Amino acid sequence: MNPRRFALSLATLLVGAVTFTGCAYTVTLESAADAATPACADVSVRLPDSVGDLDRQWTDAQATGAWGDPTAVVFSCGLEPPAPTTLQCVSIGGVDWIVDEAETPNLRLTTYGREPAAQAFVDTTVVSADEVLGLLSNAVQQLPATGACTSPDLPDADEGDDE
Repeated sequence: MNPRRFALSLATLLVGAVTFTGCAYTVTLESAADAATPACADVSVRLPDSVGDLDRQWTDAQATGAWGDPTAVVFSCGLEPPAPTTLQCVSIGGVDWIVDEAETPNLRLTTYGREPAAQAFVDTTVVSADEVLGLLSNAVQQLPATGACTSPDLPDADEGDDE
């Protein structure tokens, strides 16, 4: 191949690479204090590629995940385990989650009885929190269990994903 044609091919390839990488974006997040633990690494490699119709996005922080464009689900591992609370606790997929409805329709869902703790922030106008927790629980089960909710709510199989 002559040098001129090679240079033109290389320039075309670089423009194509920039164009394709311009389609993806990185979600800027902050790592939790204990994100570097081996347990969070085990969770991170098991996070799903998609949640419902939402594809996973790149994040710039360790032990995190984000889904949707715009982002509708954000996940973080490595938090301080929460103290006992009077907030609702649900058990999905063998994992107990504290439900904080303070920012409804966005829910903050934090594992209870796992160390370190993990947390998901879910926009329920876009995706069902039960669906998100069902998928995340598969990964979060890797975190060592240290306790459980005293009387967690269990998902009702007859209700579906109406949250």
